[in-house]
Amino acid sequence: MAIINWNENLSVGVVEIDNQHKKLVGMLNDLSDAMKARKGNEVLGKIIADLLAYTKTHFAAEEKYFTKFGYPDTAEHKKEHAGFIQEITKFKADFDSGKISVSIDVMKFLSAWLQKHIKGTDQKYTKFFNDNGLK
Repeated sequence: MAIINWNENLSVGVVEIDNQHKKLVGMLNDLSDAMKARKGNEVLGKIIADLLAYTKTHFAAEEKYFTKFGYPDTAEHKKEHAGFIQEITKFKADFDSGKISVSIDVMKFLSAWLQKHIKGTDQKYTKFFNDNGLK
């Protein structure tokens, strides 16, 4: 069962970024499914590593457009990105070292952060990006 179901309320009005968000949502759902199925740490570890790597790729894509178009909220948005990368990097390190496991609390954090970031912070740039020809 999906922890997040993609719907148009999550759309930012830019196909490329929506597709990246859909992939992130899918990866989070894969992590949730693997955790619920009590998959081994190797499987969970790979999904976490892939999620972290793809998140970095996605953030870089957004930030490329911030620079290209001179997005006025770039600094604050990038700060949110950096904070999330820091959190998930710490989580991955703790998971890899056996200090923590994937838990409901971790899944709730990831799910809540992603939804809040897309619906709040990301949707703020929809009109700006669309006005600059990015759709």
